[in-house]
Amino acid sequence: MNKQINKFATLSFIIPAMNEEKTIKTLYNQIRENVNAVRHSWEVIFIDDGSTDNTWGEMKKLAMRSSLHVKIYKFPKNRGKADALALGYAKSSGDIVFTMDADLQDDPKEIPRFIAQLDEGYDIVSGWKRKRFDPWHKVLPSRVFNAMLSKVTGVKLHDHNCGFKAYRKAVVKSLPMYGDMHRMVPSLASFKGFKTAEIEVEHHARIHGESKYGWGRIFIGFMDMTTVGFLQRFRNCPMHFAGKVAGVLAGLGVGLLLAACVLGIIGVAGVSTLVITGAFSILVGILTCTQGLMLEQQVYKSMNNGRKIRVEESMNTDSELVSYRPKMMRHSTRFVGEATLSR
Repeated sequence: MNKQINKFATLSFIIPAMNEEKTIKTLYNQIRENVNAVRHSWEVIFIDDGSTDNTWGEMKKLAMRSSLHVKIYKFPKNRGKADALALGYAKSSGDIVFTMDADLQDDPKEIPRFIAQLDEGYDIVSGWKRKRFDPWHKVLPSRVFNAMLSKVTGVKLHDHNCGFKAYRKAVVKSLPMYGDMHRMVPSLASFKGFKTAEIEVEHHARIHGESKYGWGRIFIGFMDMTTVGFLQRFRNCPMHFAGKVAGVLAGLGVGLLLAACVLGIIGVAGVSTLVITGAFSILVGILTCTQGLMLEQQVYKSMNNGRKIRVEESMNTDSELVSYRPKMMRHSTRFVGEATLSR
């Protein structure tokens, strides 16, 4: 399968920023220098995520000076990195989409290496900050989290959290982005069969400003990991999960009731607690099973209304059951997009 990058491919850079007035101009100049070296058309999309300093003013200066290359957006308040990236994904027009942090810790000189790795046939290339200039209380939890996420999702990366990534356009246009799921993009993309690679990148110590992430991010990260693990296994069959939980609860309830019966027969007093607990456990099991059935109904409705499935290659696609977006030529032998399956 030929997935090489066209020499006329365009590049988009999505850069969320909060209180980074001292770095915006330098980062833009570094991007411009390195992109001109690879000779691709390009754009930079800056999103001011509720800054309280002059970050927006610096962005406006760049937008006025380089109107052909710079797009800027401002949130009225801090909405978080996921919302900023979601806006950038929607507004980007490049065939290759880069995401970078605005703090100058990511080095734009790595851009050609990302493109070369995509040219090997990958859909996502993620950076790996092997040598990090961050305090230990950020590095250690991050390494534990990355190891666990790789195990849970099967996407083997040393650094899922790295904000320096490159994507083919098809990836960013097909993935939902909400909450703090920006760390989970390679894992979410794996659901649709997108392939991820990882390259070591140089990481610089922060010179200006301060980190926006605290200990609360660690807890949120583990919650998101649980969500992704659940979606990976049960997104199309929630009853498989709910049924297992219901079975355990019902089994526990039946066991407690049987134990209460036996203890009652031999004359042990105070078995009412076991009876109540057992009955409650069975009731919760029934409710869990019912919830699972309701979720299955929702899945069935979504499947019946049209299920989007990523299609990479096809031939002679004249079936009435499959409608492709965007429309394909009749005898196309290569396609990256989605198919809607109707029942």
